[in-house]
Amino acid sequence: MRLRNIPGSEEVLNNCSYVINKPKEHKGRWFNVFQNNNPIQIEIGMGKGKFIVEMAKKNPQINFVGIEKYSSVLLRAVQKLDMLEEISNLRFICFDAKEIDEIFEVEEINKIFLNFSDPWPKDRHSKRRLTSKEYLNRYEKIIEKYGILEFKTDNKILFDFSLEEYKESNWILLEVSFDLHHDLKMNTDNIMTEYEQKFSEMGNVIYKMILKNKE
Repeated sequence: MRLRNIPGSEEVLNNCSYVINKPKEHKGRWFNVFQNNNPIQIEIGMGKGKFIVEMAKKNPQINFVGIEKYSSVLLRAVQKLDMLEEISNLRFICFDAKEIDEIFEVEEINKIFLNFSDPWPKDRHSKRRLTSKEYLNRYEKIIEKYGILEFKTDNKILFDFSLEEYKESNWILLEVSFDLHHDLKMNTDNIMTEYEQKFSEMGNVIYKMILKNKE
């Protein structure tokens, strides 16, 4: 259960140098935020930030933006960063991904990561799933030509849903694994999220798919 209201969280985020508080103002100009023209990769639904922080540390030649809808969850990531060295190629946004094209310009993003997204199990909520064709169409507006989307989950129903949804969008399937941690090729250099580590230790199978934008 995600905490949604922590007293003082908004104030902390507003004063954190890693957090971009008015992201719409940077649409098409994110190179100014990072002071370089390096590729930009984003994680939507970053949770407490373990994955994207590790990605940023291991890939200094790439800029990373973590997007989290709930300020109380983003706060946890910010608190962790206080104990780390400065990571210049990392920024956070507290934002709802359904408006993703309002903060990034056409072809401004190089790669998108979706890790252990909310499965929204009820059928009537299927359009809210981050791998629904509605969201895939949104991502298409900001991803560069032939850009990549990587999705991981332990939820088989959500994964099967996702494998059908991309067929109705402008994405093609590059790779798929129905047991990531026992897949020698796809598990190479895999960085686990908090949920991934927790679910894997419980014995849950981890699924992964990689999509490429057609054009």
